Amino acid sequence: MSIQQNIQELRKHIPSNVRLVCVSKFHPNEAVMEAYDCGERVFGESKVQELCGKYETLPKDISWHYIGHLQTNKIKLLVPFVDLIHGVDSYKVLEEINKHALKAGKVVNCLLQVHIATEETKFGFSPEELMETLSDGKWRDLSGIRICGFMGMATYTDNRNQVSAEFHTLKDLFDRVKLQYFNDVDSFKELSMGMSDDFELAIEEGSTLVRIGSSIFGNRNYQT
Repeated sequence: MSIQQNIQELRKHIPSNVRLVCVSKFHPNEAVMEAYDCGERVFGESKVQELCGKYETLPKDISWHYIGHLQTNKIKLLVPFVDLIHGVDSYKVLEEINKHALKAGKVVNCLLQVHIATEETKFGFSPEELMETLSDGKWRDLSGIRICGFMGMATYTDNRNQVSAEFHTLKDLFDRVKLQYFNDVDSFKELSMGMSDDFELAIEEGSTLVRIGSSIFGNRNYQT
């Protein structure tokens, strides 16, 4: 099926209160424009140089989300234009985003990445580290960042009960943190959970952002 047909089919399974992030990493501008012409405006990238190149050459009403592991030396390149950084996986990264945001005179929206999977290769705060970081309170002084919620990736497994349980764990953590630290903060509302293989389970467990690539664009060309 074409990108347009893929999006039309996908949209049948995504409720209006959940935003679709079209994961366009490793796909050319032409593919992005096909999705754009279908009305999509939120796109996710995981390589800083690729994202910067697409930002420069594609329509300026695209909302760019950075969804990959972020190295501190690349943050300054993203800060001027990125709308949301999904994978803030350490306090050090949060501080670095804040530093460059203050220099740029803006506030950068961020999601804290929480490690909910069994694979050790995935990044993120453990739930315990997250609560320690929040209770410490130093993050309140970072005026260049806005914590908007959490991001998490479930274990890559065929066990759907396990995947649902991991998403449920993150939603439960989100609710507790919202109540304790962000109860009066309207911008703390995002849960980025779910990809092509598990987004429906993520939506059932409370996801507000689903990151979908291969179901829209097909297999990626990693040579580009």
